[in-house]
Amino acid sequence: MKLKIFKYKKVKSTNDIAIRKIRSGIKNGIVTSDLQSSGRGRHGNIWVSYKGNLFVTIFFSISNNLNLNKFKYKNCLIIKKVLSKYIKHDLKIKKPNDILFKDYKICGILQETIFYKNLKYLLVGVGLNLLKSPKFKCYKTTSVYEIINKKVNRIRILNEIKSNYESI
Repeated sequence: MKLKIFKYKKVKSTNDIAIRKIRSGIKNGIVTSDLQSSGRGRHGNIWVSYKGNLFVTIFFSISNNLNLNKFKYKNCLIIKKVLSKYIKHDLKIKKPNDILFKDYKICGILQETIFYKNLKYLLVGVGLNLLKSPKFKCYKTTSVYEIINKKVNRIRILNEIKSNYESI
């Protein structure tokens, strides 16, 4: 499947934009934005979105019988594979949807499904701390920059994620 990238400067949520794209007749693609003002996490939590980090939603139609739990894990594997080119050790998947470096959260993945015109769509929202990480009392976070002390090109990471999803 070929995925077109839709780029924005600032959105409330890349998942919300992906839903609008689907409702406008676009069957698959990737939405990315420099900033999100209302990024979402699981269970209604917010995703803190600092400029310089990566915010994307990959969306595509799926069969009604696709095992969504297996796909949650596949999403984590894809992002871990992309990150492992930059962070050579101590990356792990924390089920159901986080990527950790040691015990520090570096990435969260939000999977949603919607139905539109008799088709089922999967939305995979990815929040990846490339440059800066938020500070929380309940869990530790980090960024790629904090780990390797080097900026990583957001567009390169986006293109690597894109090529991994296109080969599914």
